[in-house]
Amino acid sequence: MSQIGRNRLAVLIDADNAQAAICEALLAEISKLGVSTIKRAYGDWTTPNLAPWKEHLLRHAIHPVQQFSYTQGKNATDSALIIDAMDLLYSGNVEGFCLISSDSDFTRLAARLRESGMLVYGFGEDKTPQPFLSACDKFIYSEGLRKVAEKPVPAMSVNKPAAEPVALVKPTKAQRQLRSHILNAVNELPQTDGWTSLAALGAYLRKKMPDFTPADYGASKLGVLIQTLDYLDRWHRPVKGGGQHLYIRKKVSRPAKAS
Repeated sequence: MSQIGRNRLAVLIDADNAQAAICEALLAEISKLGVSTIKRAYGDWTTPNLAPWKEHLLRHAIHPVQQFSYTQGKNATDSALIIDAMDLLYSGNVEGFCLISSDSDFTRLAARLRESGMLVYGFGEDKTPQPFLSACDKFIYSEGLRKVAEKPVPAMSVNKPAAEPVALVKPTKAQRQLRSHILNAVNELPQTDGWTSLAALGAYLRKKMPDFTPADYGASKLGVLIQTLDYLDRWHRPVKGGGQHLYIRKKVSRPAKAS
């Protein structure tokens, strides 16, 4: 397999089920994961509802795959995407897949690709069913991408440095589970003098919550997010040669001072 960040990725977009407005931010996010060597968008391009995609297809060299809806109520687009994904799997030309859809019909496809050693990244709306989330190595919510696409460019300031955001970007089921998973990690993971390393916590969260990303909580990375959680104690452990490693534990209750 290629080096992390250099994996060749097949980007397969269910255009019937994804918004054209996220295209720029979507491809920017995918570029952090690997190189999108194959980009295809599936849908019935004779219908007016896919017209907003046209500009993005041309600009980003995304190949439109025409799929007529043969029968009302049946999604032929899904079948075309799945067939192409299996063809690409057996071609051996990619190390991973990006599946852009909120449709649970792709759950088995994601699981099958991972069974064959492929990396699978899912992109979809907050309504995406849990089985599809769990079938992916990582899942990224398109609402967050839409906020990036719509965010105005702030005015430059030479006097005031940009502050790290700490407010929630959007409430999700992942947010409600985060505290439970972090505290479980502290109890289950190997410890150093009662402390759990940030690196071990990150690996644990990626396994338990494929849709987890610090950006959903207003932080640029996990270490920044951890600094905002009031149920944790933090230890910045010095390392040989300079620098520090961050460790955490459940906050220790301290008895109140006698008056």
